[in-house]
Order: sequence, then C-alpha cells, then structure tokens
Amino acid sequence: MRYEIRVEGHLSETLAKAFPELGHVVMAGQTVLFGPVVDDAHLFGLLARCQSLGLRVVEMRPVPE
Repeated sequence: MRYEIRVEGHLSETLAKAFPELGHVVMAGQTVLFGPVVDDAHLFGLLARCQSLGLRVVEMRPVPE
C-alpha cells in the first residue's frame, strides 16, 4: 500500500535522506513523504523515525495505487 506522510516545515536534503525508501516534495510549508509501505511494522518504523528526528507529523494517509 502507498502512503503519504505530511510533516511540518521544509525537510533539508540531509533529513530527507533519512527516508531513502520514500520520495518527497515540499509544498505550502510542509513536506510530503510518499511511497510504498509494506506492512504495519514498516509504517510504525517510519513514524518512529519522524519522532526521533523531531519532525511533527501533520497527516498520514493511505493513497490509492
């Protein structure tokens, strides 16, 4: 399943590299991380990574393939 994770602010290229399995785009004061998430453990790992980097998750949602 594909997901979008919106975080507050603009991610630097260095921070974006912490999510090599996801693409990213900056828009309207947020960064949208997007890509395939293989299972719940992977999703929770991505959220834990956001938390450990001090990123504020604004929205997370599955998107159609």
